[in-house]
Amino acid sequence: MKALLGADLIDGTGAPILKDSAILINGERITEVGPRATVTLPPGTEEIDLTGLTLLPGLIDTHDHLASKNYNLMSRWEVEEPNSLSTLKTAKAIEASLLAGYTCIRDAGGLDAGFKFAVDEGLLIGPRLLTSVAIVSPTGGIGDRVSASGHRNVYITDPMRPSGVANGPNDIRALVRELVRVGADVIKFATTGGASSRSGHGPKDIAFGPDEVKALVAEAKSQEKYTMCHAVGGPGLRMCIEAGVGSVEHGCYIADDPDLVKMMADHNTFLTPTFEVYEFHSSVSAPHVIERTKILMQVHQESTQMALAAGVKITAGTDAGGFVHGDNAREIEIMVDRGLTNMQAIQTATGWAAECIGREKDFGTVAKGKFADFLVVDGDPLKDIGVFRAENSIKMVMKGGVAYVDNLPAKNTQTVSV
Repeated sequence: MKALLGADLIDGTGAPILKDSAILINGERITEVGPRATVTLPPGTEEIDLTGLTLLPGLIDTHDHLASKNYNLMSRWEVEEPNSLSTLKTAKAIEASLLAGYTCIRDAGGLDAGFKFAVDEGLLIGPRLLTSVAIVSPTGGIGDRVSASGHRNVYITDPMRPSGVANGPNDIRALVRELVRVGADVIKFATTGGASSRSGHGPKDIAFGPDEVKALVAEAKSQEKYTMCHAVGGPGLRMCIEAGVGSVEHGCYIADDPDLVKMMADHNTFLTPTFEVYEFHSSVSAPHVIERTKILMQVHQESTQMALAAGVKITAGTDAGGFVHGDNAREIEIMVDRGLTNMQAIQTATGWAAECIGREKDFGTVAKGKFADFLVVDGDPLKDIGVFRAENSIKMVMKGGVAYVDNLPAKNTQTVSV
């Protein structure tokens, strides 16, 4: 057994910090949590002294694209480099995410389930991975990879990564079943265009009709999978919320339809704003993308604050954040910049995030019976949210009781005598 002793504990529930804590671990899971003075250590327990440090649940990114490298067409069509090189780069991004303190990532499209299997089998060091495999959209939607000249991407022929394009309720139901067959944990679909989508298919432009969305959500539920929807604004945003989607991704124009936030709160629909990717788009992307992004950024902040005030739970998803893999915690910083308290920003990447992805029984908060997934930092994120990204601040990253990062002094570990 192991005992983590002396840390200031932020448990991910929003509860006040617990000073001088003790966490007892048996194998992969937590067996006891409490003030240090109240936890009795069995003989032979390995003691790890974390005095002066802060311990939190391992962080969660609820919207990433780990296999994506950049936004240019050659990269999106996967003809920029050999597949073997691209695969190794993806593996490196997965590893970097764990080392940055992220013990779980929900991938929102592009990552085949093989990477998840590789992590589970110990072939690859990485976070717990949840995959959607492909983004479901109609012809002309964001999942339809077409160049400006009208040419389609016909180069991806991997049967483990089916095309996300489907039209009509019957084809959509069949595609949901296929995605489940190839290992999807969540069904990701799009009911609007986006900031980075093709010219002519913008953030408020609709994709899919109500009958198609209802069929998709119903089929996902019948397959015991939850749903996440790329929906920025306009009728497509309302459509997915009314259909009962699990989480709204982006939701920038929610403030244009204030009644939507009550609907989301009543149905426990989560909101993932993905601020980090819009920060990227506002300065780096194509001219039409920069223009769209600058227009939506102010209302986006208003929408998030309105949702939070109504009781909607917010989650931290980077949407790859300009594909700086391993710097996911920038999203947590931006949450504070956009008006969340430091504690709320932490919840977006811990307790609320775990609820959003349906894994709150296993991780996201520090409690008895849950996986021993932790991040230990030198500093107090309740005072300085930038501690997650500060140089040399990460002292330990533990997943399932195993420390994948251990920057603690050697003297901090000892064993209780029998």
